[in-house]
Amino acid sequence: MSRKYKFSDQSKLHFVTFTTVNWIDVFTRDEYRAVLLDSLRYCQTHKGLEIYAWCMMTNHVHMIIGTNANKLQFIIRDFKAFTSRSFKEVIAGHPKESRKNWIIWMMERIGKRNCHNNNWQFWQQDSHPIELYNSGIMKQKLEYIHLNPVRAGFVSKPENWLYSSALDYAGEKGFLDIILID
Repeated sequence: MSRKYKFSDQSKLHFVTFTTVNWIDVFTRDEYRAVLLDSLRYCQTHKGLEIYAWCMMTNHVHMIIGTNANKLQFIIRDFKAFTSRSFKEVIAGHPKESRKNWIIWMMERIGKRNCHNNNWQFWQQDSHPIELYNSGIMKQKLEYIHLNPVRAGFVSKPENWLYSSALDYAGEKGFLDIILID
């Protein structure tokens, strides 16, 4: 059963997490990371998605987001549906993906179990937005996002992780356009 995103106040920023099914490490290849980044850029340009912070790990993405146009639940719904289809094509067509059959089997198995028409599920359904209702919560989530790769042991400082807005907050330009939180 699908769980709907509930963004109670569209004028507030929200912390969201998107996790691959079974925590499968997919974002280990440049081609897969590019699909995610390109899709986020599209949502920024064409759907009104505002990104204030983000971090892509090997199997999940944390973000602080807002909107200046469409409702967040519709942006996220479309983003997840599009990227799910895109990842299926990119993974299936990747000539050097040693885990191709296993990844496809896992995501088809979960898709069938959850009664999807296309028998494929890339993202877990149970992620949910957290409204950032004050500056203390916002600061806590911003710190949590940027320290994620440090806690995982990938880097010693947040700004050393390329797939994060920590670069932007350190004064360098990262992969995505973001709006800095004061």
